[in-house]
Amino acid sequence: MTSHFTSVDDVLTRLADAGYLASDAIATTVFLADALGKPLLVEGPAGVGKTELAKAVTSALTATTGEDADLVRLQCYEGIDEARALYEWNHAKQLLRITANTALAQTNATGTTAQATDDEVAHDWQALATDIFTDEFLLTRPLLRAIRNEQPTVLLVDELDKADVEVEGLLLEVLSDFQVTVPELGTLAATQRPFVVLTSNAARDLSEALRRRCLFLHIDYPSAELEQRIVALKVPGLDAALAESVVRLVQRLREMPLRKAPSIAETVDWARTLVALGADSSDDLDPAVLRANLGVLLKHQDDIERASTLLKLNA
Repeated sequence: MTSHFTSVDDVLTRLADAGYLASDAIATTVFLADALGKPLLVEGPAGVGKTELAKAVTSALTATTGEDADLVRLQCYEGIDEARALYEWNHAKQLLRITANTALAQTNATGTTAQATDDEVAHDWQALATDIFTDEFLLTRPLLRAIRNEQPTVLLVDELDKADVEVEGLLLEVLSDFQVTVPELGTLAATQRPFVVLTSNAARDLSEALRRRCLFLHIDYPSAELEQRIVALKVPGLDAALAESVVRLVQRLREMPLRKAPSIAETVDWARTLVALGADSSDDLDPAVLRANLGVLLKHQDDIERASTLLKLNA
């Protein structure tokens, strides 16, 4: 097992180079997940950077190894099954092979009308079954693709809490032994262990069996200082005082009883909105501007009305 990071500080530096400003807790957990070869389960509210962390780790692995690391993403949703997560057989192609073999057998026939014996039929079927259950007919899905990749790989199982409980059972073999069993082919083990990130918005509880196999990380909304650094990184043209005002307002919104608090991505979007509108300083954040652009931060009309009232923007 090869470690890709030399220390927690190395993780902080490499993630920052990839455009992800991590807290010490995030960097420490990423370092341990890499050093121990353990999957990383990341929970937290939507929009706090869980998925972006997996993307940043992919960029960091590319820089570390000198190879193009592959981000393999399994986006979970209600109803996802083994065929979409692991693999499935290309039945149409298998049928074409059976048809072609049958036609070839008829072409090569001697013309006799005698029927084949049971032993001959069984032998032909066994040969055909061996022929159609090969890699040529196997459609690899994200879990199996990550296992079979030979280059550095990050496997992102995104929003696992949206999938049915049965999907967690599919993951147990992958997370425990980094292998997948295909009955027709046998056990396919990883040639090199992928860095695994599982994300959850905690819409439902994940099983203890899955949690036991992972290191756990909870990412919450960042501190005002860290969020201001993120805004400065993502929107370099923004005035520092204006960036501070943007973050201060977003932090106030997150303290309100809203249906959906603004995420980090929405903070960045709002900062870019102000730049696009020509705002040069915090003096440009008058109530009219705030009221007109709350839709960038808040995505429900009742949240906009509530925030406008509490911030006294309706006057």
